[in-house]
Amino acid sequence: MRIDVTTCLYFPALFLSYCMISNHAFCTLLLSFAEVTEEPHFEKRSFRIKKKIIATLDEVNNTACVKLTANEQSVFCLIDETVIGAVPNKWGTQGWTNINLKKIKKELLQDIVTTAYCTVAPKALSQQYYK
Repeated sequence: MRIDVTTCLYFPALFLSYCMISNHAFCTLLLSFAEVTEEPHFEKRSFRIKKKIIATLDEVNNTACVKLTANEQSVFCLIDETVIGAVPNKWGTQGWTNINLKKIKKELLQDIVTTAYCTVAPKALSQQYYK
């Protein structure tokens, strides 16, 4: 399922049944993408493609941060800012987006992570994930 502005605006209830995603499930999801590696990043875990960070995981707070474009970020943030929101500083204006893994629906997380991967990965790798 791909998220678009129309879906977010007219069918928000589709995305508001919350469930908790475990840290292990988040890691497994990220590492399922082609050539993604896991490395430490300060006190967090980072997931990278060709040395560029796609996402970080804060295991203590059960939150993640992903790299999106500004447009993608604005669309996902329309769903529910208690679940998905721009990082509240300059990093947020560059597309870095926080995700509350305690509340996000699995299907929505899959879409966000796929979008983040396609944003950061080289075109040759990301093409296989476009629907």
